Amino acid sequence: MRLHDLKPRPGAKHRRKRLGQGESSGHGKTSGRGGKGQTARSGSSVRLGFEGGQMPLIRRLPKRGFNNYRFQTRYIPVNLEALNRFEDGAKVDEAALRSAGLANGRADGIKILGHGELKKKLTVAAHAFSASARAVIEGQGGMCEIIGSPVTDAQGHSQPQSA
Repeated sequence: MRLHDLKPRPGAKHRRKRLGQGESSGHGKTSGRGGKGQTARSGSSVRLGFEGGQMPLIRRLPKRGFNNYRFQTRYIPVNLEALNRFEDGAKVDEAALRSAGLANGRADGIKILGHGELKKKLTVAAHAFSASARAVIEGQGGMCEIIGSPVTDAQGHSQPQSA
């Protein structure tokens, strides 16, 4: 193979759409702009949500009420069956879960959920437990430790912890 044999991969190069090159090109006459009107003119652009002077939909709809999304406590869920990878009698905390790849990303805390079957006796430290998870862990002879509640600001709103 020589330098003059090199070619781009198939599909890597394609012609750009050439507008206004006659009717047979498929992009002649109005050049894909439709007929007449504000958007058919050269140099025209209409901002997003503009409805031609009519009151835009976003301004017609009433904005009322309260949404708790910004202030909710977000937990990373970890199921019981995932805890079987730890040794029998081990202490499982946030650092252990993160190093095992079971809890990734930023959140206010970790919550242990009761899905699956736990086969080992573990001491689990997390921010929250579901009732079924707590019952299974303690049924196996393990312990559930609740880590301090998620970080909150002066108004009592939860603040994301950096991971």
